[in-house]
Amino acid sequence: MRSGFVGLVGRPNVGKSTLLNSIIGKKVAITSNKPQTTRNIIQGIYNEDDTQIIFVDTPGVHKPNHKLGDYLNKQSYYSMNDVDVILFLTDINEPFGKGDEFVLEKIKEAKKPIILVLNKIDKISNDQILEKIKEYNELYNFDEIVPVSAIKGKNKDELIKTIKKYLTDEYKYYDDNMVTNKPLTFQIAEIVREKVFNETKEEVPHSLTCVVENIEKDNNSYHINVAIIVDRDNLKKIIIGKQGIKIKNIGIQARKELETLLNKKVYLETYVKTIKNWRDKEKYLHEFGFNDFSE
Repeated sequence: MRSGFVGLVGRPNVGKSTLLNSIIGKKVAITSNKPQTTRNIIQGIYNEDDTQIIFVDTPGVHKPNHKLGDYLNKQSYYSMNDVDVILFLTDINEPFGKGDEFVLEKIKEAKKPIILVLNKIDKISNDQILEKIKEYNELYNFDEIVPVSAIKGKNKDELIKTIKKYLTDEYKYYDDNMVTNKPLTFQIAEIVREKVFNETKEEVPHSLTCVVENIEKDNNSYHINVAIIVDRDNLKKIIIGKQGIKIKNIGIQARKELETLLNKKVYLETYVKTIKNWRDKEKYLHEFGFNDFSE
């Protein structure tokens, strides 16, 4: 038996959550073009007969310009120090810029094996991939370099094979049937949050919070109530949309995905609440057992 923890680190929007979902074979982390969509440490659990890899998906590392950004970075830094190997994801189609340099310098401090993962290779030729590998080899002495396409699943098996070389534990941390350490209510809230981002694009800040206020299960269905928490009335209007069209679409999209996740009929009610005072928000979140980090 071989096992260990692997950190997924990189700038926002390089495909960390997409890669995690591809490897696990199920959606355990939401994805969006909106920067810093992932704001909690999420573990995805990959199992083979003789191997268990716990992937730790982190918020995108970036130079913060607000308190939430600073917190997200701290979450990422913490994960780097608590894993056995680090996957440093970059977008192979983008130049290695100051943002990547910033992330790499932080990774070096962890003094862990670093596997450079060049993502989105489906958009370029094999010759271009080889040129990029040569270019990155000159930047830093990475322990390994693996080109992949997270969205296409290309080279996923090669990446797993490479990771195995750096696993030293001999203990199974989770049961074989587990794909994430997050509770069901967290997964439901995150799915709704993703649909809000999809429907509202750049109009709504990523600090938005979704909370499962009630969930009931019977033999054939789930009845779920999810509150979308904002701190300004104008955001509430944006999410609801003209004649309620956006909140309706959010509910429809989320319900379809939840029915796939839960394999049961889902009756979902989504609504928007404005809580302007952060102390009131903290009290509300505590009531429903939710830890939010947007303040």
